[in-house]
Amino acid sequence: MKIILKTAVFALLFCGILPKAQIRKILSENRSFRKDTVVSIGTDTQKTYIPVTVIKGKNKGPVFTVIAGIHGYEYPPIIAVQELLTEIKPENINGALVIVPVASVESFQKRMPFVNPLDGKNLNNAFPGSKDGTVTDKIADFITKEIISNSDIFLDIHGGDANEDLLPFVCFYDRKDKENKTDLALNLSKASGMKNIVSYPYNLKPSDQSKYAFKEATQQGITALSIEAGKLGTVQRENVDLIKNAVFRMLKFSGNYKGRISVKKNSEPQRFFSSQDYIRVPENGIFYSMLKSGDEVRKNQILGYITDEFGNRKKDIISQSDGIILYKIGTPPVNRNETLFCIGIIQK
Repeated sequence: MKIILKTAVFALLFCGILPKAQIRKILSENRSFRKDTVVSIGTDTQKTYIPVTVIKGKNKGPVFTVIAGIHGYEYPPIIAVQELLTEIKPENINGALVIVPVASVESFQKRMPFVNPLDGKNLNNAFPGSKDGTVTDKIADFITKEIISNSDIFLDIHGGDANEDLLPFVCFYDRKDKENKTDLALNLSKASGMKNIVSYPYNLKPSDQSKYAFKEATQQGITALSIEAGKLGTVQRENVDLIKNAVFRMLKFSGNYKGRISVKKNSEPQRFFSSQDYIRVPENGIFYSMLKSGDEVRKNQILGYITDEFGNRKKDIISQSDGIILYKIGTPPVNRNETLFCIGIIQK
């Protein structure tokens, strides 16, 4: 965690506060460099900031954006990006990398699952944001207009938050009217080396609110994807390494990285999940299940049950499909309408 604080302090002391609408100007500089900056975000009563790093190479190439910490309690993505910041050098880059190491600084610092403690809003439900809203709305607005819009490839890295047991996977939206962008997202997913690849349906109209960061990028017609790795609000070394390996492999595939990387041969074939079955919490209570992420389930199988505070069994949770548990609530308390299970359906 000290690395993050040092990064922020360095940016504040030596780079100053970056005015909005300057990311494109930084990217237009015709030289090789690394620039760490801090963007001030706030209202009259609430202030925060977003750290942004731009790493530019001498040769032309796409702008590849990596963002972590949209949920500040998802630690493996944040730590993985911290390590990438120390390992990636401008001389090994073609094009440019735009890196947001912690998008929701207040959520991270206050150890707050899902929401920003300044306004109680979930950043990953706020896109495209608003310049006239609360702090979270303004963060989403800045990322939408200054980060996403200047990207050729947009990678949003998440993990299991404080209560989520999650199977690592890489995912993208299957936007049929942008086949070249969707094909590139699929090929980047394959190149990542991650075992599990998930495609989500895309059915937004141009006027619809995107809510999620990488869905906003997809809506803008940008190649976008997300890595999900890590679980239950802790740092697992294997998931930090998994994320870093996947990012380096994607950068190599996109042509952004010309340094050497160590690529481990995949020991297992990749699996493709073309649809998902979401099981919602039917009522408040205490959740019991012996299952974990990655387990295979069958239609009509009892996945667990919910009790009241006296231990009385209130409701069985039954699967409606055959598939693999991509993620589930991994802690006892559950609240009505939360996503209890996401079952991934393997593409035949």
